[in-house]
Amino acid sequence: MVKKFFITTIICSLFPFFSCTAGDGVNNSPVTIGNLDRFMGKWYEIARFDHSFERGRTNTMAVYTKMMDGTISVENAGMKKGKQKVSSGTAKTTDTSGLLRVSFFWPFYSDYRVLMLADDYSYALVGGSSAKYLWVLARKPQISQSVRDRLMKEAVRRGYDTKKLIWVDQTQNLAKF
Repeated sequence: MVKKFFITTIICSLFPFFSCTAGDGVNNSPVTIGNLDRFMGKWYEIARFDHSFERGRTNTMAVYTKMMDGTISVENAGMKKGKQKVSSGTAKTTDTSGLLRVSFFWPFYSDYRVLMLADDYSYALVGGSSAKYLWVLARKPQISQSVRDRLMKEAVRRGYDTKKLIWVDQTQNLAKF
């Protein structure tokens, strides 16, 4: 038992981008995605918690494309200091609908948990395996106040601190996307 704890502690300290926390007070159970094909396509990042891999980026968005082998191509783009930055990764489905495993740095994967999804797939609330990660995504670069209120109410209900959200500037079009 002590050996397993020691190994887990070492792994967590070596890979801080993985969430190895438990009991952080959030309900991050994913919702069911009725039609994964409808979830594919372009999503604008409306808001996010701050983290090193997106720090300082504006006009951020993601494009999800289902591949022939069943994996999902993930392309994230944004502007940083006037230059467009693109990150490419891969996602895998799991036995749990609404839970994907995403990797931008193979062989390491992290959770992508759809916490709320509009019936028409126009907006989503997405988290990770801990309270450290939260994103608000939408099909358009702006959302209405009523949609924002709905998303914030759900995030708070699940235990997230919405005061930590960074609302993303979406005023510039990206060349590639």
